[in-house]
Amino acid sequence: MAESRIPIKSLSFEEIEARFSALAQPRYRAKQLIEWVYARKARSFAEMSNLPEPLRRQLDDAFLFEPFEAVRVLGSEDTTRKYLFRLADGALIESVLIPASPALYGEASDRRTLCISTQVGCAYGCKFCASGLDGWSRNLGASEIVEQVMQVERLSGEKINNLVFMGMGEPLANFANLMKAIGIINAPWGVGLGARHITISTSGLAPQIRELAEQPLQVRLAISLHGATDEVRSQIMPVNRKYPLAVLLEACAYYTERKKQRLTFEYILIEEVNDRPEDAAALARIARKLQAKINCIPYNSVEGLDWRRPAEHRLDAFMAVLEGARIPATIRREKGHDISAACGQLRRQMLPAAAESGATV
Repeated sequence: MAESRIPIKSLSFEEIEARFSALAQPRYRAKQLIEWVYARKARSFAEMSNLPEPLRRQLDDAFLFEPFEAVRVLGSEDTTRKYLFRLADGALIESVLIPASPALYGEASDRRTLCISTQVGCAYGCKFCASGLDGWSRNLGASEIVEQVMQVERLSGEKINNLVFMGMGEPLANFANLMKAIGIINAPWGVGLGARHITISTSGLAPQIRELAEQPLQVRLAISLHGATDEVRSQIMPVNRKYPLAVLLEACAYYTERKKQRLTFEYILIEEVNDRPEDAAALARIARKLQAKINCIPYNSVEGLDWRRPAEHRLDAFMAVLEGARIPATIRREKGHDISAACGQLRRQMLPAAAESGATV
């Protein structure tokens, strides 16, 4: 029999109030529930001691708490942590907690960045990325997106103050659930994370970029560009055949005009594919036109893929072109490479029984 209960972390405050009203409960009971869920991080209705027991039973019949099972936590030498979560249907997803780093942010910081997933697997098949190697299974629900933040805060004992949708999957392909989850994460009654501390990364779904531009929240947008010409980008990103650069960049221009916000272009550098000085010059022209900044990421090795990380002198030559063009650009020195938690290394997994013995939960 299919689960008929509604995940409690998929509902807005107004929706919860409406459901409490339908149960002939006063509004303050809804506020008590919200406090237990988000401020106190309760994991069941039974914990909510200031709610009457009959109401708790009603809630248990109507709503699903849906906590994940953390089956493995890996710690990197640089203190990055990768969490493997088993969802209610047995599917596995990964989330990565990244500590503050001057190399990433340019100054000392107490920033704790969480990279979370929006899908089980990925259908877009970027040729350098592990997430799509085993295909796409399903979208995550809004509650499953929110729950990643809640679980990592609970397990780490740390408050997340920067959130990036750069984990498994294409966030904009799960648009409705993504927006619902962001609303809950941003809300003062919810996780309470400011919109400007939330970044969505997309491989370039032009219609959804335009749709995102119409949303009220001032979340940040990062475009996984990785190629500054259609020839190069189509070689490594199949999505470019549907939304070539001209279409993508027009959508980006629409976004920046509507949001009055600077875009970031993510650019993974792959040796002898997109790391030549002429690639850098083409990238500089695109960035100048849109007044975008560039985040260069030396390729992180993925088992089963033959791409190579550029040598240091090639990285230096590429950056010299950008700097000469006065384009704001940095090289991201990856975190978590030793535990396959760096950019492009998260992938859909099947967990062997023996692997659970390595859990650090």
